[in-house]
Amino acid sequence: MSVRTIRVVFMEAAHADPQDPGTLPEGVAGLRAQLLALALDVTDRDRVTALRELADLTNTISAVQARLISDLDASQRAADDVADIPEDRRRGVVGRVASALRESPRNAQIAIGVAKALVTEMPHTFAALTQGTLTWYRARLLVSETACLSLPDRRTVDRQVCGDPAGLEGVGSRKLAARARKAGYELDPVSAVRRAAKAEADRYVSLRPAPDCMTWLTVLLPVAQGVACYAALKAAAASGVATGDGRGIGQLMADTLVTRVTGQATADAVPVGLHLVMSATALMSGDCEPGRIVGHGPVPAALARRLVTTAPAVASWVKRLYEAPAGLVATESRSRCFPEGLAELITIRDDTCATPWCDAPIRHIDHITPWADDGPTALTSGQGLCAQCNLEKQDRLVQPQVVDDLDGPNRGQPRAPAQAQIRCAPAA
Repeated sequence: MSVRTIRVVFMEAAHADPQDPGTLPEGVAGLRAQLLALALDVTDRDRVTALRELADLTNTISAVQARLISDLDASQRAADDVADIPEDRRRGVVGRVASALRESPRNAQIAIGVAKALVTEMPHTFAALTQGTLTWYRARLLVSETACLSLPDRRTVDRQVCGDPAGLEGVGSRKLAARARKAGYELDPVSAVRRAAKAEADRYVSLRPAPDCMTWLTVLLPVAQGVACYAALKAAAASGVATGDGRGIGQLMADTLVTRVTGQATADAVPVGLHLVMSATALMSGDCEPGRIVGHGPVPAALARRLVTTAPAVASWVKRLYEAPAGLVATESRSRCFPEGLAELITIRDDTCATPWCDAPIRHIDHITPWADDGPTALTSGQGLCAQCNLEKQDRLVQPQVVDDLDGPNRGQPRAPAQAQIRCAPAA
């Protein structure tokens, strides 16, 4: 069976009889097995052809996933309507979609919004995705570029940009987004102005880990302010190069940014204001065991020692934590809220959100076993969660379990819930 045949069979399975609940999952599993069984010892020409067919198949699978997500959301809403559940108590499907896709709740929420827009409001874009002509990323771009438009205008842009599948061949992501943006401007310029004003209110600064013990500091600014900041940094760097500074333009711009934001005399003089976790032997005896910066990840032991030893003495300190922390930090409490010291210890231990597949920063410390169910306020039953996961923790396919080994390989692993409670709308 060829890749193209598998793609056709896949589409047929996706439109199987909904009254047979096992048809779709079993059909998808069977097609996956057939795909893995294909002979790969072929000519280079067949390899290239198969790559194109697999790319189209990937896009088709994305379309089917979008349809399933949209139908799941509609089914859940219908079930909530039948049960007369108030709007503020409806759980939605974010948790189940996140677990099914092995994604964070934030990414699942985005996927649900994009899927609903594609299936219900942008038929031409959805058709191009189903046929394999359009990738999921580009379909998501089109949804984003038309988000501020009314439904009639969005459908007009959808028809203009994706009505002719042949017109999408060879069009890159930037050009495709520009086409949709231009068409939207022509149809409703007022909405574009309102969107720009809202975007200015959404300006922010973020920090993300980068490879090789580096980090990305990202700033979202209005275009005039962003250009002004970049121009000032570039002018300062050009001045340094002109005076014979041995650093390059990029290095000078980065160092100038650090010194101007922190107020330090040089970029290297910034005090260490972070949680650096390392063993005593790595710090004092030159051991090679890697350290860990909370929220960033592992760092080589030599770099961790340098961060500690070169930090200004007046602005740096070392907090000692031991494997048996009795007397230093209480690991149990009778209160509902986690005490400050215990919350800090859990944050250092978990590093990022404990929800499976979520790497967001920890914002809340919560009980694994709910307090209402006699869950103890203890180190072994506490977990660090991001804000969204803490609010939606009841809507997961899997729930975390309490473990005794704080450093073992099973800490934070999910388990199957004792009983899944999923509301279903009555069959039509």
